[in-house]
Amino acid sequence: MWFLRGLALALCLGLSVEGLAADDLMSRAQALFKPIPMSPALTGIASAAPKVELGKMLYFDPRISASHAISCNSCHNIGLAGADAEETSIGHQWQRGGRNAPTVFNAVFNTAQFWDGRAKDLEAQAGGPMVNPIEMASPQAHVSEQLAAIPGYVDAFKAAFPGEANPVTLANAQKAIAVFEATLITPNAPFDRYLRGDASALDTQQTGGLRLFIERGCAGCHKGINIGGDMYAPFGVVENPGAELLPPNDKGRLTVTKSATDAYVFKVPTLRNIALTAPYFHTGRSWDLRQAVAVMGSSQLGTQLLPGEIEAIVAFLESLTGEQPKIVYPILPASVTTTPRPQP
Repeated sequence: MWFLRGLALALCLGLSVEGLAADDLMSRAQALFKPIPMSPALTGIASAAPKVELGKMLYFDPRISASHAISCNSCHNIGLAGADAEETSIGHQWQRGGRNAPTVFNAVFNTAQFWDGRAKDLEAQAGGPMVNPIEMASPQAHVSEQLAAIPGYVDAFKAAFPGEANPVTLANAQKAIAVFEATLITPNAPFDRYLRGDASALDTQQTGGLRLFIERGCAGCHKGINIGGDMYAPFGVVENPGAELLPPNDKGRLTVTKSATDAYVFKVPTLRNIALTAPYFHTGRSWDLRQAVAVMGSSQLGTQLLPGEIEAIVAFLESLTGEQPKIVYPILPASVTTTPRPQP
């Protein structure tokens, strides 16, 4: 066990013994993490404003679902830190999704989307739920037909994609939603201010939690701008967390890569705003952040964290709550008599 614990620490921490002994906590943190920028970076996107506005309307519009009852916001609720406070989300005809809905906030900084990384970016991700029979259940061709039958959307697509002969397409809807989602960032968390050099941004307990977070190995996987989201890792490096948190029939990234080494491997989730996005893990079975921290200590690092250590790490995690996006709910284009009606 001690060998496994040391191996897990070495693999996950990625720091030298000298690094562990260093006293400059802020410098160590700045080397491992990056603050969220104060404004979204819509790299390479021309005429962003019309696309953002169109994407916002589509994000909140339930008519892109077969039942006209489910929108992107249903599972990634702006008022719930971009998540939905459900173990697994409710979809078409009250079906339940297979995994917990990750937050959409700061998702633009993830290396890929979904727990198994099957979508390379937000644009690819946006198309999945619309046509998924368990989620929004719109046949692929129906999405553009539905939107083209709403005059206000025809005008909005023309403004967002000028020069295109037929801009009302599923592909363009995905692009617009992705551009809007890229604006959903949460800058200026206490930890961001700390990373920018403000030592007073974290209190004593939070800095103690940060030190533990680095030295115990958490930062080996939860690093970068999103404090996660930039790599894949097996759940249960040292100890299986149990069937409730790791169901044997959900083999994670294996279903994407078909590689046996990816069994029970998942994208490391972002810890940004983690105090606001319970429940936790891909199963959504843990509603207590303290329990989640303890499970990660034992399952990933092979260590039983003491109650005081857990409290300190949770205090640090609470410093990752940033300024929440302030979104004005859009007035959606009106349906007309020829607009397709909802399906049961």
